[in-house]
Amino acid sequence: MSQRLRLQPEAVGIGMTSQRVRDRLVDRLRESGIVDETTLNAIRVVPRHLFIDEALASRAYEDTALPIGHGQTISQPWVVARMTEAVLQSAPKKVLEVGTGSGYQAAVLGALGLEVYTVERIGDLLRQARKRFRALGMNIRSKHDDGRIGWPEHGPFDAIVVTAAAPALVDALVEQLAVGGRLVAPVGGPGAQSLVQLTRREDGSVAHEVLAPVTFVPLLSGMLD
Repeated sequence: MSQRLRLQPEAVGIGMTSQRVRDRLVDRLRESGIVDETTLNAIRVVPRHLFIDEALASRAYEDTALPIGHGQTISQPWVVARMTEAVLQSAPKKVLEVGTGSGYQAAVLGALGLEVYTVERIGDLLRQARKRFRALGMNIRSKHDDGRIGWPEHGPFDAIVVTAAAPALVDALVEQLAVGGRLVAPVGGPGAQSLVQLTRREDGSVAHEVLAPVTFVPLLSGMLD
């Protein structure tokens, strides 16, 4: 259940982006409660330093969020791993990501061999993410649109990952979740957000579980170029 990445020399990394540094990040994630080895291996393989500004490359494998411009961030690796680990429990094949950002979360999902669809409202971020996907040889479908709408023409999805926080789960996204599927999203306002997992049951009802306290940028409507 993995996709072979086309790694260029700059993707392999040296110094603070070397494989040894990546392995230390994986060790920290394991110590912090991430137990799924498939998820940890995807974090190990995907070159996070290619998803941030070169000036921040030395911090790429710290377990922290980093700015990517336009008031957005690349998520903390622990959060990416926890969200990935959660959706993998439903054995998904087709996944929707809302909020492409740098493209890192989508790349981690793609490295697992999943069919990934990702939507981003900020055109400049999406263009940069697409370049990264191409450089890594990843076949990730992407769209410039309002993420709150999702991508209904390609639904239902076995899993949905939302990378920005809304006061409540967005109904339009929940409706695109397949029976047995899982949606993982940050919910709440500034300073009071929780990572929530929703599972759609056979009878159409949904089960909720709070996974962890988190801090995300807000999920906004509309589009920017």
